[in-house]
Amino acid sequence: MVGVADPDPRVDLVWGPYARALGINLQRARAARGLSQEEVARQAGISGYTYYKYERGRSRPDTPMNPQLRALLALCQVLEVPLEDLLPPDCPDLRAGA
Repeated sequence: MVGVADPDPRVDLVWGPYARALGINLQRARAARGLSQEEVARQAGISGYTYYKYERGRSRPDTPMNPQLRALLALCQVLEVPLEDLLPPDCPDLRAGA
């Protein structure tokens, strides 16, 4: 069966800090617009709890967030910022075996 490989735990070591930095950028952009987490979530079409977890860089305990592109683009529109303003500058190397 062709599908997505099991996540490599080493990736979480580099993805975790990146996800947390993305969450900080979301929080800063929201604060700059004077919006609550609930307002952002509602306007972006995601649950308030999901957005709360995004700002913390987590999806489940001990698991970094990995939001869908659709959610990120909706958040950019709500927060009125380009995607590159939300994404941290140094993307980790996520290639298999890297």
